[in-house]
Amino acid sequence: MFVDKYEKRMYNNLSENVFTGFRELFPEEYFVGFVTLKDVAKVAGVSYATVSRALSGSPEIGESTRKRVVRICEEMGYTPNSVARSMVMKRTNIIGLIVTSIDNPFMSEMTAHLEIYARKCGYNLMVCNSSYNLDLEKEVFALLLGRKVDGIIIIPVGNESYDTLKTLTAQVPTVFIGENMLDLPENYVSVDNTSGMMQATEYLYSLGHRRILYFGARDNSMTHKLRVDGYLHACEKLGITPNVIRNTSARSSFQVGYVLASEHFQKGFSETAILCAADTLAIGVIQAAYEKGIRIPEDLSLMGFDNISFSALPPIDLTTVNQPKQELAISALDMLNNRIKKPDAPHTRTILSPSVVIRNSCRAIDN
Repeated sequence: MFVDKYEKRMYNNLSENVFTGFRELFPEEYFVGFVTLKDVAKVAGVSYATVSRALSGSPEIGESTRKRVVRICEEMGYTPNSVARSMVMKRTNIIGLIVTSIDNPFMSEMTAHLEIYARKCGYNLMVCNSSYNLDLEKEVFALLLGRKVDGIIIIPVGNESYDTLKTLTAQVPTVFIGENMLDLPENYVSVDNTSGMMQATEYLYSLGHRRILYFGARDNSMTHKLRVDGYLHACEKLGITPNVIRNTSARSSFQVGYVLASEHFQKGFSETAILCAADTLAIGVIQAAYEKGIRIPEDLSLMGFDNISFSALPPIDLTTVNQPKQELAISALDMLNNRIKKPDAPHTRTILSPSVVIRNSCRAIDN
Protein backbone atom coordinates (compact mmCIF):
# COMPACT_ATOMS: atom_id res chain seq x y z
CA MET A 1 0.00 0.00 0.00
CA PHE A 2 1.08 3.66 -0.50
CA VAL A 3 1.42 4.28 3.21
CA ASP A 4 4.53 6.35 3.84
CA LYS A 5 6.91 8.87 2.27
CA TYR A 6 9.69 6.34 1.85
CA GLU A 7 7.51 4.10 -0.28
CA LYS A 8 6.02 7.10 -2.11
CA ARG A 9 9.49 8.02 -3.32
CA MET A 10 9.84 4.51 -4.69
CA TYR A 11 6.62 5.00 -6.61
CA ASN A 12 7.85 7.76 -8.89
CA ASN A 13 8.00 10.37 -6.14
CA LEU A 14 4.28 10.81 -5.77
CA SER A 15 3.48 14.15 -4.20
CA GLU A 16 2.13 14.50 -0.70
CA ASN A 17 -1.16 15.74 -2.14
CA VAL A 18 -1.56 12.64 -4.30
CA PHE A 19 -0.71 10.40 -1.36
CA THR A 20 -3.15 12.22 0.92
CA GLY A 21 -5.82 12.01 -1.75
CA PHE A 22 -5.28 8.30 -2.04
CA ARG A 23 -5.80 7.90 1.69
CA GLU A 24 -8.99 9.93 1.51
CA LEU A 25 -10.44 7.64 -1.16
CA PHE A 26 -10.63 4.75 1.29
CA PRO A 27 -12.09 4.38 4.77
CA GLU A 28 -9.57 4.35 7.62
CA GLU A 29 -10.33 0.70 8.43
CA TYR A 30 -8.97 -0.23 5.00
CA PHE A 31 -5.46 0.46 6.30
CA VAL A 32 -5.83 -1.42 9.59
CA GLY A 33 -3.04 -3.97 9.90
CA PHE A 34 -0.67 -2.15 7.53
CA VAL A 35 2.20 -1.12 9.79
CA THR A 36 4.32 1.59 8.21
CA LEU A 37 7.79 2.93 8.88
CA LYS A 38 6.08 6.07 10.20
CA ASP A 39 4.19 3.94 12.76
CA VAL A 40 7.42 2.29 13.88
CA ALA A 41 9.18 5.65 14.19
CA LYS A 42 6.37 6.98 16.38
CA VAL A 43 6.50 4.02 18.76
CA ALA A 44 10.31 4.02 18.87
CA GLY A 45 10.44 7.76 19.48
CA VAL A 46 12.90 8.33 16.64
CA SER A 47 12.75 9.94 13.22
CA TYR A 48 11.52 8.24 10.10
CA ALA A 49 15.04 8.44 8.66
CA THR A 50 16.48 6.71 11.73
CA VAL A 51 14.12 3.73 11.27
CA SER A 52 14.97 3.53 7.59
CA ARG A 53 18.70 3.59 8.28
CA ALA A 54 18.41 1.05 11.08
CA LEU A 55 16.63 -1.44 8.78
CA SER A 56 19.08 -0.89 5.92
CA GLY A 57 22.08 -1.57 8.17
CA SER A 58 23.47 1.94 7.83
CA PRO A 59 26.67 2.53 9.88
CA GLU A 60 25.27 5.94 10.86
CA ILE A 61 23.02 4.24 13.43
CA GLY A 62 24.34 2.86 16.70
CA GLU A 63 23.99 -0.86 17.36
CA SER A 64 21.73 -0.40 20.40
CA THR A 65 19.36 1.84 18.41
CA ARG A 66 19.33 -0.58 15.49
CA LYS A 67 18.48 -3.54 17.75
CA ARG A 68 15.69 -1.57 19.45
CA VAL A 69 14.17 -0.52 16.11
CA VAL A 70 14.38 -4.08 14.75
CA ARG A 71 12.77 -5.43 17.92
CA ILE A 72 9.91 -2.92 17.68
CA CYS A 73 9.42 -3.80 13.99
CA GLU A 74 9.13 -7.47 14.90
CA GLU A 75 6.72 -6.75 17.75
CA MET A 76 4.53 -4.55 15.56
CA GLY A 77 4.63 -6.98 12.63
CA TYR A 78 6.16 -4.51 10.17
CA THR A 79 6.98 -5.97 6.75
CA PRO A 80 8.77 -4.02 4.01
CA ASN A 81 6.96 -3.24 0.77
CA SER A 82 8.75 -5.70 -1.52
CA VAL A 83 6.98 -4.41 -4.64
CA ALA A 84 8.18 -0.88 -4.02
CA ARG A 85 11.67 -2.07 -3.23
CA SER A 86 11.85 -4.17 -6.40
CA MET A 87 10.91 -1.13 -8.50
CA VAL A 88 13.93 0.70 -7.15
CA MET A 89 16.38 -2.21 -7.11
CA LYS A 90 15.20 -3.66 -10.47
CA ARG A 91 15.21 -7.07 -8.74
CA THR A 92 12.50 -9.05 -6.98
CA ASN A 93 14.78 -11.80 -5.58
CA ILE A 94 12.10 -14.23 -6.72
CA ILE A 95 12.71 -17.18 -9.03
CA GLY A 96 9.85 -18.90 -10.83
CA LEU A 97 9.71 -22.69 -10.96
CA ILE A 98 7.44 -24.55 -13.39
CA VAL A 99 6.98 -28.28 -12.89
CA THR A 100 4.75 -30.68 -14.78
CA SER A 101 3.06 -31.93 -11.62
CA ILE A 102 3.92 -31.25 -8.00
CA ASP A 103 2.32 -34.58 -6.98
CA ASN A 104 4.94 -36.46 -8.98
CA PRO A 105 7.48 -37.59 -6.34
CA PHE A 106 10.45 -36.69 -8.53
CA MET A 107 9.04 -33.18 -9.07
CA SER A 108 8.26 -32.62 -5.39
CA GLU A 109 11.72 -33.77 -4.33
CA MET A 110 13.34 -31.52 -6.93
CA THR A 111 11.20 -28.61 -5.74
CA ALA A 112 12.32 -29.17 -2.14
CA HIS A 113 16.00 -29.13 -3.12
CA LEU A 114 15.53 -26.05 -5.29
CA GLU A 115 13.68 -24.16 -2.56
CA ILE A 116 16.36 -24.88 0.03
CA TYR A 117 19.23 -23.84 -2.22
CA ALA A 118 17.36 -20.82 -3.61
CA ARG A 119 17.05 -19.42 -0.08
CA LYS A 120 20.78 -19.91 0.47
CA CYS A 121 21.35 -17.89 -2.71
CA GLY A 122 19.04 -15.10 -1.50
CA TYR A 123 15.99 -15.99 -3.60
CA ASN A 124 12.42 -17.02 -2.85
CA LEU A 125 10.73 -19.61 -5.05
CA MET A 126 7.35 -19.17 -6.77
CA VAL A 127 6.08 -22.58 -7.93
CA CYS A 128 3.61 -23.24 -10.75
CA ASN A 129 2.15 -26.46 -12.17
CA SER A 130 1.84 -27.00 -15.92
CA SER A 131 -0.16 -30.24 -15.45
CA TYR A 132 1.56 -31.75 -18.53
CA ASN A 133 -0.30 -29.21 -20.67
CA LEU A 134 1.64 -27.12 -23.20
CA ASP A 135 -0.93 -24.31 -23.24
CA LEU A 136 -0.97 -24.10 -19.45
CA GLU A 137 2.82 -24.25 -19.38
CA LYS A 138 2.96 -21.18 -21.63
CA GLU A 139 0.28 -19.46 -19.56
CA VAL A 140 2.09 -19.88 -16.23
CA PHE A 141 5.39 -18.87 -17.83
CA ALA A 142 3.75 -15.61 -18.95
CA LEU A 143 2.28 -15.23 -15.45
CA LEU A 144 5.75 -15.44 -13.90
CA LEU A 145 7.04 -12.91 -16.42
CA GLY A 146 4.27 -10.58 -15.32
CA ARG A 147 5.40 -10.99 -11.72
CA LYS A 148 8.83 -9.72 -12.78
CA VAL A 149 10.69 -12.76 -11.46
CA ASP A 150 14.46 -12.54 -11.80
CA GLY A 151 14.62 -15.89 -13.61
CA ILE A 152 12.72 -19.10 -14.31
CA ILE A 153 13.61 -22.76 -13.87
CA ILE A 154 11.39 -25.17 -15.76
CA ILE A 155 10.92 -28.93 -15.91
CA PRO A 156 9.20 -28.94 -19.31
CA VAL A 157 6.21 -30.89 -20.54
CA GLY A 158 8.19 -32.35 -23.43
CA ASN A 159 9.95 -31.80 -26.72
CA GLU A 160 7.42 -29.21 -27.92
CA SER A 161 8.05 -26.92 -24.94
CA TYR A 162 11.01 -25.26 -26.64
CA ASP A 163 8.98 -24.10 -29.64
CA THR A 164 6.01 -22.92 -27.60
CA LEU A 165 8.15 -21.01 -25.09
CA LYS A 166 11.06 -19.63 -27.10
CA THR A 167 9.55 -16.14 -27.48
CA LEU A 168 9.12 -16.02 -23.68
CA THR A 169 12.46 -17.56 -22.66
CA ALA A 170 14.14 -14.79 -24.67
CA GLN A 171 12.73 -12.26 -22.19
CA VAL A 172 14.03 -13.70 -18.92
CA PRO A 173 16.99 -15.87 -17.80
CA THR A 174 15.72 -19.45 -18.06
CA VAL A 175 17.15 -22.86 -17.19
CA PHE A 176 15.59 -26.20 -18.15
CA ILE A 177 15.96 -29.19 -15.83
CA GLY A 178 15.70 -32.83 -16.85
CA GLU A 179 14.87 -32.41 -20.51
CA ASN A 180 18.04 -32.63 -22.56
CA MET A 181 17.70 -29.82 -25.12
CA LEU A 182 20.62 -31.17 -27.18
CA ASP A 183 21.97 -28.38 -29.40
CA LEU A 184 19.05 -25.99 -28.98
CA PRO A 185 19.97 -22.47 -27.77
CA GLU A 186 18.80 -22.93 -24.20
CA ASN A 187 20.42 -23.40 -20.80
CA TYR A 188 19.78 -26.78 -19.26
CA VAL A 189 20.89 -29.23 -16.60
CA SER A 190 20.21 -32.91 -17.11
CA VAL A 191 21.39 -36.34 -16.18
CA ASP A 192 22.96 -38.58 -18.85
CA ASN A 193 19.78 -40.55 -19.51
CA THR A 194 21.32 -42.71 -22.25
CA SER A 195 24.23 -43.78 -20.06
CA GLY A 196 21.92 -44.42 -17.10
CA MET A 197 19.70 -46.81 -19.01
CA MET A 198 22.71 -48.55 -20.56
CA GLN A 199 24.06 -49.13 -17.04
CA ALA A 200 20.68 -50.53 -15.96
CA THR A 201 20.49 -52.94 -18.89
CA GLU A 202 24.07 -54.07 -18.36
CA TYR A 203 23.38 -54.66 -14.65
CA LEU A 204 20.42 -56.92 -15.44
CA TYR A 205 22.53 -58.72 -18.04
CA SER A 206 25.25 -59.31 -15.40
CA LEU A 207 22.62 -61.10 -13.29
CA GLY A 208 21.95 -63.52 -16.15
CA HIS A 209 18.89 -61.85 -17.69
CA ARG A 210 18.60 -62.10 -21.46
CA ARG A 211 14.89 -61.40 -21.90
CA ILE A 212 14.64 -57.83 -20.61
CA LEU A 213 11.46 -55.84 -21.31
CA TYR A 214 11.74 -52.05 -21.54
CA PHE A 215 8.56 -50.67 -20.01
CA GLY A 216 6.95 -47.27 -20.56
CA ALA A 217 8.81 -45.53 -23.41
CA ARG A 218 7.27 -42.10 -24.13
CA ASP A 219 7.77 -40.58 -27.57
CA ASN A 220 6.78 -37.04 -26.52
CA SER A 221 9.75 -36.58 -24.20
CA MET A 222 13.41 -36.23 -25.19
CA THR A 223 14.32 -37.56 -21.74
CA HIS A 224 12.44 -40.79 -22.41
CA LYS A 225 13.71 -41.02 -25.97
CA LEU A 226 17.28 -40.88 -24.68
CA ARG A 227 16.50 -43.52 -22.05
CA VAL A 228 15.06 -46.00 -24.53
CA ASP A 229 18.02 -45.27 -26.82
CA GLY A 230 20.32 -46.31 -23.98
CA TYR A 231 18.42 -49.58 -23.60
CA LEU A 232 18.53 -50.27 -27.36
CA HIS A 233 22.26 -49.49 -27.55
CA ALA A 234 22.94 -51.85 -24.65
CA CYS A 235 20.86 -54.62 -26.23
CA GLU A 236 22.82 -54.28 -29.47
CA LYS A 237 26.12 -54.26 -27.61
CA LEU A 238 25.19 -57.31 -25.51
CA GLY A 239 23.62 -59.24 -28.36
CA ILE A 240 20.13 -59.56 -26.86
CA THR A 241 16.76 -58.93 -28.52
CA PRO A 242 15.05 -55.70 -27.41
CA ASN A 243 11.38 -55.61 -26.42
CA VAL A 244 9.63 -52.32 -25.73
CA ILE A 245 6.19 -51.46 -24.31
CA ARG A 246 5.31 -47.85 -25.11
CA ASN A 247 3.42 -45.41 -22.92
CA THR A 248 1.11 -43.27 -25.07
CA SER A 249 -0.09 -41.08 -22.19
CA ALA A 250 1.46 -37.71 -21.33
CA ARG A 251 2.91 -38.85 -18.00
CA SER A 252 4.69 -41.70 -16.22
CA SER A 253 2.52 -42.22 -13.14
CA PHE A 254 1.75 -45.06 -10.73
CA GLN A 255 -1.64 -45.47 -12.38
CA VAL A 256 -0.24 -45.62 -15.91
CA GLY A 257 2.27 -48.25 -14.81
CA TYR A 258 -0.45 -50.29 -13.16
CA VAL A 259 -2.74 -50.23 -16.21
CA LEU A 260 0.02 -51.07 -18.71
CA ALA A 261 1.38 -53.88 -16.52
CA SER A 262 -2.09 -55.35 -15.87
CA GLU A 263 -2.74 -55.50 -19.61
CA HIS A 264 0.67 -57.05 -20.24
CA PHE A 265 0.38 -59.68 -17.50
CA GLN A 266 -3.10 -60.60 -18.71
CA LYS A 267 -1.61 -61.70 -22.03
CA GLY A 268 1.12 -63.72 -20.34
CA PHE A 269 4.81 -62.84 -20.32
CA SER A 270 8.11 -64.47 -21.15
CA GLU A 271 10.66 -61.91 -19.92
CA THR A 272 12.68 -62.48 -16.78
CA ALA A 273 13.19 -58.77 -16.03
CA ILE A 274 11.35 -55.51 -16.58
CA LEU A 275 13.28 -52.26 -16.89
CA CYS A 276 10.99 -49.27 -16.30
CA ALA A 277 11.44 -45.80 -17.75
CA ALA A 278 10.62 -44.31 -14.31
CA ASP A 279 10.25 -45.44 -10.69
CA THR A 280 6.61 -44.36 -10.65
CA LEU A 281 5.87 -46.83 -13.46
CA ALA A 282 7.76 -49.55 -11.57
CA ILE A 283 5.61 -49.06 -8.48
CA GLY A 284 2.52 -49.49 -10.68
CA VAL A 285 4.06 -52.72 -12.00
CA ILE A 286 4.55 -53.95 -8.43
CA GLN A 287 0.85 -53.44 -7.68
CA ALA A 288 -0.24 -55.23 -10.87
CA ALA A 289 2.18 -58.10 -10.23
CA TYR A 290 0.90 -58.52 -6.67
CA GLU A 291 -2.69 -58.80 -7.92
CA LYS A 292 -1.65 -61.44 -10.48
CA GLY A 293 0.33 -63.46 -7.94
CA ILE A 294 3.64 -62.64 -9.62
CA ARG A 295 6.46 -62.46 -7.09
CA ILE A 296 9.21 -59.85 -7.33
CA PRO A 297 12.04 -60.75 -7.60
CA GLU A 298 11.42 -64.52 -7.40
CA ASP A 299 9.32 -64.67 -10.60
CA LEU A 300 10.30 -61.39 -12.19
CA SER A 301 13.11 -58.92 -11.60
CA LEU A 302 12.18 -55.25 -11.70
CA MET A 303 14.22 -52.08 -12.08
CA GLY A 304 13.34 -48.38 -12.25
CA PHE A 305 14.89 -44.98 -13.00
CA ASP A 306 14.99 -41.77 -10.87
CA ASN A 307 15.50 -43.13 -7.33
CA ILE A 308 12.53 -41.32 -5.82
CA SER A 309 12.22 -41.58 -2.04
CA PHE A 310 9.37 -44.15 -2.26
CA SER A 311 11.74 -46.58 -3.99
CA ALA A 312 13.71 -47.17 -0.79
CA LEU A 313 10.64 -48.08 1.32
CA PRO A 314 10.93 -51.69 2.61
CA PRO A 315 7.82 -53.05 0.80
CA ILE A 316 9.16 -51.69 -2.51
CA ASP A 317 12.95 -51.87 -2.12
CA LEU A 318 13.42 -51.04 -5.79
CA THR A 319 16.71 -51.33 -7.62
CA THR A 320 16.92 -48.19 -9.72
CA VAL A 321 19.07 -45.61 -11.49
CA ASN A 322 19.76 -42.58 -9.34
CA GLN A 323 19.27 -39.06 -10.62
CA PRO A 324 21.34 -36.82 -8.31
CA LYS A 325 18.47 -34.45 -7.54
CA GLN A 326 20.37 -32.23 -5.11
CA GLU A 327 23.20 -31.80 -7.62
CA LEU A 328 20.67 -31.04 -10.37
CA ALA A 329 19.07 -28.37 -8.17
CA ILE A 330 22.38 -26.76 -7.22
CA SER A 331 23.66 -26.80 -10.81
CA ALA A 332 20.42 -25.27 -12.10
CA LEU A 333 20.40 -22.50 -9.46
CA ASP A 334 24.06 -21.68 -10.04
CA MET A 335 23.48 -21.60 -13.79
CA LEU A 336 20.44 -19.35 -13.44
CA ASN A 337 22.22 -17.05 -10.99
CA ASN A 338 25.03 -16.59 -13.49
CA ARG A 339 22.52 -15.86 -16.26
CA ILE A 340 20.80 -13.25 -14.10
CA LYS A 341 24.13 -11.52 -13.49
CA LYS A 342 25.31 -11.93 -17.11
CA PRO A 343 22.22 -12.17 -19.33
CA ASP A 344 24.27 -11.94 -22.53
CA ALA A 345 26.59 -14.82 -21.65
CA PRO A 346 26.60 -17.87 -23.97
CA HIS A 347 24.15 -20.68 -23.25
CA THR A 348 25.48 -23.34 -20.92
CA ARG A 349 24.69 -27.02 -20.49
CA THR A 350 25.52 -29.43 -17.71
CA ILE A 351 25.12 -33.21 -17.95
CA LEU A 352 25.44 -35.12 -14.66
CA SER A 353 26.31 -38.79 -14.29
CA PRO A 354 23.68 -41.28 -13.03
CA SER A 355 24.46 -44.43 -11.05
CA VAL A 356 22.79 -47.75 -10.30
CA VAL A 357 21.35 -48.15 -6.79
CA ILE A 358 21.14 -51.87 -5.94
CA ARG A 359 18.32 -52.98 -3.64
CA ASN A 360 16.27 -56.21 -3.60
CA SER A 361 13.91 -56.16 -6.58
CA CYS A 362 16.32 -57.99 -8.90
CA ARG A 363 17.87 -61.43 -8.58
CA ALA A 364 20.49 -63.45 -10.42
CA ILE A 365 19.28 -66.28 -12.63
CA ASP A 366 20.85 -69.22 -14.49
CA ASN A 367 20.64 -69.24 -18.27
